Amino acid sequence: GSSHLKPFPGDILEFPLNKYFSHFGIYYGERDGVPYVAHLTCRDSETKLLLFGRALKSEVKLDPVEVVGRRYKVRNMLDENHPPRDFYSVVKPAIDDMMGKDITFDILFHNSEHQATLFRYGLKKSTQVSVGVVRVFDIGTMWLDID
Repeated sequence: GSSHLKPFPGDILEFPLNKYFSHFGIYYGERDGVPYVAHLTCRDSETKLLLFGRALKSEVKLDPVEVVGRRYKVRNMLDENHPPRDFYSVVKPAIDDMMGKDITFDILFHNSEHQATLFRYGLKKSTQVSVGVVRVFDIGTMWLDID
């Protein structure tokens, strides 16, 4: 789809991890000239996490965009069917409220894409699970790079 290059606050950013999976976050805007992204991340993040679709403790964090990934694109994937919620009155307070709280990460039911669509649209959707999950569970295990 078409994507603008410079993200606006509230945009969903997609950071490709590998051929099948991406990490997602919400563009939060700049602080002192540094662009930040709010994203669901596993707290005990070793560089490699082995996921069996099991639930993991995670939380929403604010990190500089380039810490999360140097390559990304704006992916507001549901905009044509779902109007995005206003960033300053709805999305930002929701992000601020969630930060530091325990969230159960689940590759099928609550991944970083679900969290991003929940913030932007108020609903949980994952486009990549339907595509990627069959391949993943054929192998039975999946490695995710989480920096």
